[in-house]
Amino acid sequence: MNTIKRLAIAAGALAAAQAAMARPAVSDRVYTADQNTNTVSVFDPAGNRLLGQIVLGNQRPDVLSPLYRGEINVHGLGFSPDHKTLIAISNGSNSVTFIDTATNKVKGKTYVGRSPHEGFFTADGKEVWVVVRGEDYISVIDPHTFRETRRIPTAVGPGMVQFLPDGKLAFAVSSFTPEVDVIDVKAHKVIKRIPVASPFSPFLQFTPDYREMWMTHKDVGKVTRVDTHTFQVTGVIDTGFITNHLAFARTGGKTFAYVTVGGENVVKVYTTDKDATLVATIPTGALPHGIWTADDSSRVYVGLENGDGVDVIDPAVNKVVAHMPGGQAPQALVYLSHVAAPGSADNLSPRINQDAVNIPLAARDGAVARGFVVARQLGVVDALEVNVFKLKPATQYGVYLGGQPVGTVRTDAKGNANGTMIGPVRSFTRPDAAPAGQAAGKILIMEGTTAPSPAAAVLAG
Repeated sequence: MNTIKRLAIAAGALAAAQAAMARPAVSDRVYTADQNTNTVSVFDPAGNRLLGQIVLGNQRPDVLSPLYRGEINVHGLGFSPDHKTLIAISNGSNSVTFIDTATNKVKGKTYVGRSPHEGFFTADGKEVWVVVRGEDYISVIDPHTFRETRRIPTAVGPGMVQFLPDGKLAFAVSSFTPEVDVIDVKAHKVIKRIPVASPFSPFLQFTPDYREMWMTHKDVGKVTRVDTHTFQVTGVIDTGFITNHLAFARTGGKTFAYVTVGGENVVKVYTTDKDATLVATIPTGALPHGIWTADDSSRVYVGLENGDGVDVIDPAVNKVVAHMPGGQAPQALVYLSHVAAPGSADNLSPRINQDAVNIPLAARDGAVARGFVVARQLGVVDALEVNVFKLKPATQYGVYLGGQPVGTVRTDAKGNANGTMIGPVRSFTRPDAAPAGQAAGKILIMEGTTAPSPAAAVLAG
């Protein structure tokens, strides 16, 4: 056998081995926190399929009874260093739910202060730190007794906390204060406050070598980089409208950052060089939010807040290669390796929701205003989640479907607003339901009390 042929065979064997390694293990799991269905969706990444859902509460809007005891707004996720415990944070019911990843059973619950957002185990697994975003502290919980043991004062509105692997320092970003708090883990005390670009950061992640902490700014569409040794800001990247979460993947011997940009329905890929460079823009489903990378960087998983599922990205080619339907309005997403028996769906419920319908809203005459509507079926009624941006500040707008009024929203000081309208929406989409001159199913956003008219609408879809 000549040398060239031997090299070709060796290269083929190496490629086959790498392809085999690029498949997530059958014992791995992907989890999403589903805010509208109040579920945790559990996925098999080896087969790109939903195994089922852990039901923590009722689906919206069935959460308003004075006798209701389930969780509301299942939103954040964290996990123990040994991957045996998943925590789900519900910001509407102020709870932290502890879940056994091998059995999908709830093994404990802790109620904390107003509107917790995210939580994580310390590096040694002995404590759980949950940021209480509606207040100004981190709640420290014993994961064995499920009791709060202390509170760590922080800047107002802590958004997320993560730990360096040596267990000495933690970094906490804020959703209301333009700073990062550096915390001495043993002393449970803030030792450094780092000013950053904006007051709204929902997420942070460390680079794989832990030399930098990257944080997202959802309000201004940026990512800030912080040196974890000097505590200095090393760069700010303009990423785009509704920048949500980020993750890192290593491919081709280099590390790249994957940033979910919800307002553009894309994941943007950046180098992690001194000057970050955009190298790819990956189209995804509606409103990408949570994101996490498989342990071997073979896949990147993206939760679709308005797509009710997960897109799977192959970072070797920077393309979506699969989609997995899941719960309604997934927020946080995590990937855990070697947690359950292959294919196990113990204690999981079948998917309780249907897919959402997404409708973009566009302005007339090239105006900068924009928005989108998400339509979801809720049994005998429906929900329209309306989001509008860059309209007149502090102004009321009427929402019409097929010429029929379905609700109103009022913009904030920046001209943005969101609201949910619940009712028999499907009846307004019938051809015989629309008034004369109105298209059935047409969505119009009208300023003030202006009668519905496609010609006068500030936004239409």
